[in-house]
Amino acid sequence: MNKQKKRAFPNTYVIVFFIIIFAALLTWFLPGGTFDRQPVVVSGIERQVINPESFHFTGNSPQTWEIFSAIFDGFVDKADIIVFILLIGGAFWIMNKTRAIDMGIYAFLRFTKRMEHNRLLRYMGVDNLIVVFIMLMFSIFGAVFGMSEETIAFTIIFVPLAVKMGYDSIVGVSFCFVAAGLGFTGAILNPFTIGIAQGLSDLPLFSGIEYRFICFIIINVIGIGYILRYANKVKRDPKKSLVYEEDAYWRESTGQEEEQISFQTPLSAWLVFGAIQICLIIYAVIYPQSTIHIGNLSWTFPILPVLAGLFLLTSALSLLKTVQFFILNLLAFTIIFLIVGVMGYGWYVMEIATLFFVMGLTSGLAMNYSLNEITKYFLDGVKDILSAALIVGLAGGIIIILKNGKVIDTLLYYVASGMADWGRFTSVSMMYVIQTFINLFMPSGSAKAALTMPIMSQFSDLIQVSRQATVMAFQFGDGFTNMITPTSGVLMGVLGIARIPYSKWVKWVFPFILILFILGFLLLIPTVTMELSGF
Repeated sequence: MNKQKKRAFPNTYVIVFFIIIFAALLTWFLPGGTFDRQPVVVSGIERQVINPESFHFTGNSPQTWEIFSAIFDGFVDKADIIVFILLIGGAFWIMNKTRAIDMGIYAFLRFTKRMEHNRLLRYMGVDNLIVVFIMLMFSIFGAVFGMSEETIAFTIIFVPLAVKMGYDSIVGVSFCFVAAGLGFTGAILNPFTIGIAQGLSDLPLFSGIEYRFICFIIINVIGIGYILRYANKVKRDPKKSLVYEEDAYWRESTGQEEEQISFQTPLSAWLVFGAIQICLIIYAVIYPQSTIHIGNLSWTFPILPVLAGLFLLTSALSLLKTVQFFILNLLAFTIIFLIVGVMGYGWYVMEIATLFFVMGLTSGLAMNYSLNEITKYFLDGVKDILSAALIVGLAGGIIIILKNGKVIDTLLYYVASGMADWGRFTSVSMMYVIQTFINLFMPSGSAKAALTMPIMSQFSDLIQVSRQATVMAFQFGDGFTNMITPTSGVLMGVLGIARIPYSKWVKWVFPFILILFILGFLLLIPTVTMELSGF
């Protein structure tokens, strides 16, 4: 009997390359245009902001053979994210070889089993509570300090954990990336979106927080509820997962039993502990006080000395058990220092990648691996994650084509000019649509704010709409589509690490994005129909 051949999904690389071609076609049909830029200081940082009255058409710049050179330029433009992914992949491969993460997963699962003895927790569903807790934590990170690139590192941890819990890699990605995206959209204090947008709109920094907090709650209730529904469906029948076949890799890699782990504490682990402790003491002396910034608030306290003391205590206790517990302790403090670095010292991908790189090296040294072994494991990790880095560079070519074609400013000018005769709610809704559309091609929130807010904030004055409502339209338009746009290096990096084909991710996430997109419209209604604090 002849069986109809199953239609194959297009490869992620094929999809992205065709999007590059589509972007190039736009440069043939749209005239070139540009706004003049001028330097403006926002939150202490100088940014290039457009002059809304300065738009002028320029010579057309249709892109042809540039679709191939854009790939090279895309790799150059996204070099920081690409190197970040490679360093993270190599570092975690070393750590994986120590079996420390496996031990942590087994310990976590044993803990959840013990929680099931509690009748109330068992009724509510222990796994459901875990999903809610993890997602809410990362959503807060996204809402407070704009966590985005950092989720790439956490994907390596949460995907195998989710698969071991009976879920799939999509749920693992949802633990950190989707959760941070929900918080990023419902931004309460995010300095990279709300802070810049309000600064460019001449609004008090982080004003209107009361209604944004309500939006944050509603977005998370809807978003986390959607993930819980999908997670429980997969747990009941794993084959209903869209990525069941792809997850074979994670099922095999997490299939080893805990009994196969060798419990030991070599002398090298104590030496590594001593070296790290000395470094922490030195930094605690150099930086006895650290200032942590959350929104427009700040607190100064001796966080590095406190962390140095905690590391001394927890590391000594963990080394008395086994080196794997010490390595897990290293991972925990790496995450803590990541948060302190981002919120207190303005760290970005270079500092974060370096932090995880050192974590990987010290993990290998603690296990008494030779330098050649550490190098081999690191290179194995780089090879394993190389596809994730490559797709980030390829996706960067989309933005390069649109910039070189000089059509981004033209699109904004045409759309903004066409809204002059619309009503208040329709205009705010169209601002939301415009921001969403632009985000598909320009996922950087700060860059998009510099491009759109000078026009949108002045336009809102003409139609008697609060500038705060315009900021909300920007906030929602900037956030939701970060979870689907192929131009996002973070999304492509996360999917590459999780081994989720972009086509299957789109099939899963599109209904979710549609629900959130409609929710955004509903949440904008009170901004033009009600008297809200700060609006």
